[in-house]
Amino acid sequence: MKVAMIGCGKLGAPCANEMKYAGHDVVGYDVVKSDLPDFPMKDTIQEAVQDRELIFIAVPTPHDKSYGGETPTAHLEPKDFDYSIVVNILKELNNHCNKNQLVVLISTVLPGTVRREFVQHATNYRFIYNPYLIAMGSVNWDMVNPEMVIIGTEDGSLTGDAQIVIDFYKTMMKNDPRYIVGTWDEAECIKIFYNTFISAKIGLVNMIQDVAEASGNINVDVVTKALAESDRRIMGPAYMRAGMGDAGACHPRDNIALRWLSKELNLGYDLFGAIMESRELQAKKVAESLIAYASEYDMPIYIHGKAYKPGVEYTEGSYSLLIGHYVQQLGGSVSYIDPLTNDMHDEVHGVILMAHHAPTTYSHSRVIGSQEQKFYTKILPGSIIIDIWRTLHTSDIPDCKIVHYGNTRCSK
Repeated sequence: MKVAMIGCGKLGAPCANEMKYAGHDVVGYDVVKSDLPDFPMKDTIQEAVQDRELIFIAVPTPHDKSYGGETPTAHLEPKDFDYSIVVNILKELNNHCNKNQLVVLISTVLPGTVRREFVQHATNYRFIYNPYLIAMGSVNWDMVNPEMVIIGTEDGSLTGDAQIVIDFYKTMMKNDPRYIVGTWDEAECIKIFYNTFISAKIGLVNMIQDVAEASGNINVDVVTKALAESDRRIMGPAYMRAGMGDAGACHPRDNIALRWLSKELNLGYDLFGAIMESRELQAKKVAESLIAYASEYDMPIYIHGKAYKPGVEYTEGSYSLLIGHYVQQLGGSVSYIDPLTNDMHDEVHGVILMAHHAPTTYSHSRVIGSQEQKFYTKILPGSIIIDIWRTLHTSDIPDCKIVHYGNTRCSK
């Protein structure tokens, strides 16, 4: 098919690349020039959509920068996303498109937004809402191996346009996913609640970690493994390893936006505020532990990993930065170790929170000797390693003290 991607950043470009790799004729448009697209870029939206059958919109629906999640947000007034970029593009497409063209919006929005904010600007073309379940750092793989494909139509029926989108994706999917068709509002709900279920799940397993630290004689992994394997009533194994809190550009902000929706709909409770507050208090407890070790051993504090997860440079919603915020609030200072965020050190000696384990293919890590494939830098003997994921052993880094955070049954 002839496809246009409007918005060719870190989400749109990799997704459109996969469309091209599947044999489709793809062009793109973005206000920012980059080398991410493997397809021709046009100078204007009008040029990009000319004679295109499918037009995808992958532009931001941002929050205020102070709501990112890398600093506390639970105390802030809830806010909806900013939809102005989407609205402006829908309006411009109305000037250049016709009923032979199908526009597909993939950006995340709150339930009710398409019906309230968007469709009045989409009168000269056909419209589908189709949010993606994709994580930064694995966009290409997630695009062609989704857990499900979510498609929203006005009344929730399997329209001809919905079938066109399904048939289009079947040319590229590698895992035979489920195709879920619902109303625009149901599709909005599926996407954002999928993310917030993950946030709640991570918050709950990290609460078990807090209990282990406060109570003693508990290895959090024994508890979470038992729960993760209890798939009759409560859960499966995903996101069932306690450690760092939920992070990234999507999940924290989605909980923040749902706080706004709860207030707007007068639900009478703020479940999502509680999720965000627990995320922050859990980070503060980690910071308190770092401060305690730094004081006891008279050492500086480092956090190994600044980006929100290994292998990417993105710091939006970084849990490492949130922990660092609390370290500073408690009177300490902190440095980060992460080559992809340009936080470089030849060697370090101190109290080191192991937020990331360096990926084995991490080409930017400067690793030395037995520390190869484990660390971004050389860690000197005598350092205190706070292993929040509890996967390191003394053989990985001899002559250092390893603390398995969340396992108070024993210290190794």
